[in-house]
Amino acid sequence: MMTTSAPSQNVIRAGKPARPIRGPFTRWPRSADAVLASIVFVLEVVGIFVPAPEGSGNFDISMLGDVSVATYLLLAVSSIALLWRRSRPLLVVVATLSASLVWDLMGLSGGPSLAIFVSLYGVGRYIEQDRPSLASVGVALALTVTDDFIEAEASPVIGLSVALVVVPWYVGYRVRVRREYLALLEERAAYQERERVAEAQRAVDEERTRIARELHDLVAHRVSMITVQAGAAQTVASSDPERAIRAMASVEEAGREALNELRQILGVLRSGEEREDLVPVHGLADIEDLVTEMRGAGMRVSLSSNDVPRGLPAGVDLASYRIVQEALTNVLKHAGPDPEVDVRVTTEGQMLTIEVTNRGVGVSTLPGSGHGLVGMRERAALLGGTFEAGPRSGGGFRVMARLPLDRISS
Repeated sequence: MMTTSAPSQNVIRAGKPARPIRGPFTRWPRSADAVLASIVFVLEVVGIFVPAPEGSGNFDISMLGDVSVATYLLLAVSSIALLWRRSRPLLVVVATLSASLVWDLMGLSGGPSLAIFVSLYGVGRYIEQDRPSLASVGVALALTVTDDFIEAEASPVIGLSVALVVVPWYVGYRVRVRREYLALLEERAAYQERERVAEAQRAVDEERTRIARELHDLVAHRVSMITVQAGAAQTVASSDPERAIRAMASVEEAGREALNELRQILGVLRSGEEREDLVPVHGLADIEDLVTEMRGAGMRVSLSSNDVPRGLPAGVDLASYRIVQEALTNVLKHAGPDPEVDVRVTTEGQMLTIEVTNRGVGVSTLPGSGHGLVGMRERAALLGGTFEAGPRSGGGFRVMARLPLDRISS
């Protein structure tokens, strides 16, 4: 029979391992469980030697020899089983209930009640599946209530026995649920932190790629212009000094433009620094100046466009200019002397089409980085557009990009 001595102390004692602090049950689980099993055994033996007073209120202390060996053996089995209360909680509760059942069958007084309380706490605390956990509590309740009915216990005693079965299990169950909830919160917080770091890294990578793309377009265009103009000046310096001077003036102008644009691009890297003197971002409105500049470098360029709407999204406006700029720079670098180029900018519905076609057949000695076409393709893809580039059947090269006007770059 399950006795009802010191129920609240037993429940509190069983709940100590579940405290969310790094106590002995967390730091040294095996050693702590061994100490707990020893304490349970000692308390239960003391409970056998000093039973609760009945009737007259006098204590009847038993002598060591008055207690049978079976009593010590059953108490030892139920206490030793607690060593596996974490790894085998169902086996432990079966062992303690079996010891209690044998105890009752032998007609012994008292019983391994404290070990049963601890084992029921272990069932609620360490079994993750609800069905076996509830089944073990149901079996314990059935045995307890049946024993109380057999001994014709009063209703308050039966109710107290039920509470002593349910309360330890429920305390363990609530501790387990809280631990799982805290673990879920920690996992979610760790996941959100990883996502935040990954998002920050993606933003850094995207910004780095954007800056690299802008620097490439700027450097490739301006340096190519400077190289071509400087070469032309060197060629005609002795025969036509005035033309050489004009060419060097163009070199100076291209250098100034390069410095201004570099200041603009590098300005975004200086966090918190306001720069009001930066040149404005280029757009479709600057393509005509770009064509004029390329004509000054000896390229025959024709420009045609229909009614392109004003107030384009900033991303589309800048990408359009950069694609034309890079395409013309590639012509300057690779199409040979005196290239002939057609630039067409048209709109159809909600699409902006940029087409740059050259009919050059020579090969320039200016080196190429190989990133020009990749950068143009990336610009179009970021805006949800398309990009095509390749040689023409009759010679030369053709670049065409189609950008949506109703989509703003992110």
